Amino acid sequence: MSQSFLFLLGTTRPGGNTEDLARSAADQLPAEVTQTWLRLSELDVEPFRDVRHDGDGVYPLPGGDHRRLLDATLDATDLVIASPLYWFTVSASVKEYLDHWSGWMRVPGVNFRDRMRGKTLWAISAHTAKNPAEVEPMLGTLRLIADYMGMRWGGELLAYGNRPGEAVAAPGVAERSRELFTRVTVPC
Repeated sequence: MSQSFLFLLGTTRPGGNTEDLARSAADQLPAEVTQTWLRLSELDVEPFRDVRHDGDGVYPLPGGDHRRLLDATLDATDLVIASPLYWFTVSASVKEYLDHWSGWMRVPGVNFRDRMRGKTLWAISAHTAKNPAEVEPMLGTLRLIADYMGMRWGGELLAYGNRPGEAVAAPGVAERSRELFTRVTVPC
């Protein structure tokens, strides 16, 4: 099976520091690796609504952009959450995306949880934390999600960046961008 990376941009500013970091890391992937980029804020997806205890608790198969997001998630071997650090966690659009996983696990015939098992989850984030420990709640959340879903944790690329362009220019970021996906190989 060839590798397919889904980059989920949870940024509120196109071309911002987090997106710059993600594109820098993605440039290092082998040419044979498929890349799909989705900017979550541009997708027309209804807010998540928990209906587990309404009626039969079954979620319908989504349509439109919501179905596109579900299909892209299932088609990828690797999911890259590219989110700035907001209030010690992922952006609202990433949180909303992850909340939809709860519904997708209850769509008849999708087998979401089984199909997510074995995929790899990655994190890329620009942040303004003075103390690196302030980024840990976000990473902990994503690691716990990966573990719960039977996914592998691929790693993270973090960089301080407040002003445009600051994160990719930070000391050591270019090297860490080159190294993030070094374990990614394309099967013969």
